[in-house]
Amino acid sequence: MTAGKGSNGDNQGEPDPDLKNFGQTVKAFRKRADLTQEQFAPTVGYSVQYVASVEQGRRHPSVKFVNKAEETLDAFGVLHIAAKQMTRRRGLASWFRRWAELEEEAVALDTYECRAIPGLLQTEAYARAQIHNVPPLPTTEVEEARVFRRLERQKLLTRTPYITFSFIVEQSLIERRTGGPEVTRELIDHLLECGKLPNVDIQIMPLVSTEHAGTDGPFRLLETNEHEWAGYSEGQKTGQVISDPKAISTLHQRYAKLRIQALNPADSAGLLMRLRGSL
Repeated sequence: MTAGKGSNGDNQGEPDPDLKNFGQTVKAFRKRADLTQEQFAPTVGYSVQYVASVEQGRRHPSVKFVNKAEETLDAFGVLHIAAKQMTRRRGLASWFRRWAELEEEAVALDTYECRAIPGLLQTEAYARAQIHNVPPLPTTEVEEARVFRRLERQKLLTRTPYITFSFIVEQSLIERRTGGPEVTRELIDHLLECGKLPNVDIQIMPLVSTEHAGTDGPFRLLETNEHEWAGYSEGQKTGQVISDPKAISTLHQRYAKLRIQALNPADSAGLLMRLRGSL
């Protein structure tokens, strides 16, 4: 795994309280299973030093570690819950947290994106490649927190009762090949699988389009479980939740146009398969 700044990814100061609490939870379940660190490490595919660093709260666990530890230790979902609590604040940008909270209460979510594949549709490899592309490089701990929270949010796609999702993404985001051909192939396969979900529509905006209602930039719309609407707009190091009814009406009009201008879901899937074949 590629690290961020720093030689080994371990914190050099006092342990973060959230990391420490997670590490203590792992240690308690490991001891409950009557395993030493030396016995436990190979079952999760990490070194004894890695396990020790996690248990001491000096290293942020990877997504793979959390999943393997949960499975190996038969932890009743406790490690997943502890990891989610640990990364809730550290894995999300401060300006995005309010929108993430609203997502948890949503019944419908519309997303137009022209900068990067939306986080709810990213693979782990694509997420890491994107994180590495944008300076400054994060530490390993920060990277792992970001990736974990991004993948954790994706559970919204299959949560019941279903949230209705509509995604419109630019073809150029696939053509860019962020992370290289292998990452892009995996990403396309993932998009095709997500598009098969009964509550998810994915539409591709083709490279050539004489009419385009999204030239002012990316945005999102969300309907809460109380059937109120909110919007979201994001730029460099900033994000804004929009509640003004007039502004939300404008975004609805633009999104309606975009849905007409983009390829329909079936044609979008066909384009994705052709793009995959060209890699």
